[in-house]
Amino acid sequence: MITINPFAELSAFIPPIVMQTYIVVMILMVAGGTIIDMVHKKSATYFFNNWRDLKGRATRQIGGGEMISLAVQTAVVDGLTSGEFCNQQRRVAHVLTMYGFVAYVVTTAIMVFGYPTPATPAPTILPTLWYIGALMVCLGGYWFWFFIRVDVAAEGNSPFRLVRADLFIVLLLVSTTFALIWAYAQTTGNTTWTNIFLGLYLLSTTALFVSVPWSKFSHMFYKPAAAFQKKIEAADGSSNLPAPADVAETLGSVGRLPRNY
Repeated sequence: MITINPFAELSAFIPPIVMQTYIVVMILMVAGGTIIDMVHKKSATYFFNNWRDLKGRATRQIGGGEMISLAVQTAVVDGLTSGEFCNQQRRVAHVLTMYGFVAYVVTTAIMVFGYPTPATPAPTILPTLWYIGALMVCLGGYWFWFFIRVDVAAEGNSPFRLVRADLFIVLLLVSTTFALIWAYAQTTGNTTWTNIFLGLYLLSTTALFVSVPWSKFSHMFYKPAAAFQKKIEAADGSSNLPAPADVAETLGSVGRLPRNY
């Protein structure tokens, strides 16, 4: 099952050009939705004004080498390993979901554009990674949704309580879940169930990408920029954030913080 390209099987009913056009349209929806989100929330304006104000408070200049080092740290710590999460379980769940989503999306695009029909069989590693990616999204996402969310784990709210902030994770989980069920239904030869879950898969996936302006989807694009700016502020002395609690407590008996802290 996990070595079969589900999109190649789908080409018997939907021409590859239609599938390819659909993916291009979804990419445009994400790009357009992110721009709309930034304009509506004035994120770019905020970052620019904040950068200008903080630059005036900087106590030292950052060289090009140090800037590159900070960028690498941001990419590795905050991007690749989700180091911004102090809670280890939350970090693992986020990493599973993030890498699973990347594998799932990338292999989808490769199979649809590069191996769209049974006449062009895909290397078995591609559908295998597609299944693994979708399963990783479900594992990390459902773990977060039912056991790690603050309002569920700490506040005792029902895991089925939905608010607007949950739109992205809910649609992502629904989309990947229906993707897996649809792919499995294909292998059973039951055309009715295959078509039903295909429709649900396409509906939920379309909602996922079209809802970018109202969900947290776009956060994945400008969160790295915010993390990078935070590191720059700490390095050049322009940050107005208080000292970490553990450091403040350790130095409390001295009565003051170091001048360069």
